[in-house]
Amino acid sequence: MRKGKKYIESAKLVDRSKLYDPAEALDTVIKTSKAKFDETVEIHVRLGVDSRHADQQVRGAIVLPNGTGKSVRVLVFAKGDQAAAAEAAGAEFVGAEDLVTRIQKENFFDYDVVIAAPNMMGLVGRLGRVLGPKGLMPNPKAGTVTMDVAKAVQDAKAGKIEYRLDKTNIIHCPLGKVSFGVEKLEENFNALMGAIIKAKPAAAKGQYVRSCVVASTMGPGVKVNAAKIGN
Repeated sequence: MRKGKKYIESAKLVDRSKLYDPAEALDTVIKTSKAKFDETVEIHVRLGVDSRHADQQVRGAIVLPNGTGKSVRVLVFAKGDQAAAAEAAGAEFVGAEDLVTRIQKENFFDYDVVIAAPNMMGLVGRLGRVLGPKGLMPNPKAGTVTMDVAKAVQDAKAGKIEYRLDKTNIIHCPLGKVSFGVEKLEENFNALMGAIIKAKPAAAKGQYVRSCVVASTMGPGVKVNAAKIGN
């Protein structure tokens, strides 16, 4: 793939042979961000586990201390008092059967997070095939199946992110925006990495954090020294 002029210029600022300390890596990402919009800073963490085994799964959710910088649209499956609480907490879409029909018949996906009360999961299960591939299916481990739907809505709005392994044993997550600056991005980085390390499966052997790269949406990757993160 042909790289643009801005990317090539940015790449010159990155020492490919170097493993950066987290703060220095994030500072470099900010310096290499050349786009005209406020780019998202992303993290990619390769773990020494095998996601094909159930006892080596790494999955969870965390509210980043400084949020993600993104406005999040929330859809909630709930009825009665829980529906009213979800609306009061700021959910954009709240409903039950009506939302299932809308998603199935109108291809309605104008939201970023889906939350469900436990008594709604029989209904929501019908949408597994469409919500699952988009990473939107509510899940107790991610805190998106819960009795306290109002708190889940508030957390989502505050910058809660879900981390989970892909098929290649890598976790991909947003850390915030370039405009946050190094300090806030590093706070988010430390919070997320702390959660990932805490979630280390007992079955994991050898080096847990194999590699870690941070990058802006349009910028080059910067390698972080995994040894400085903890294994």
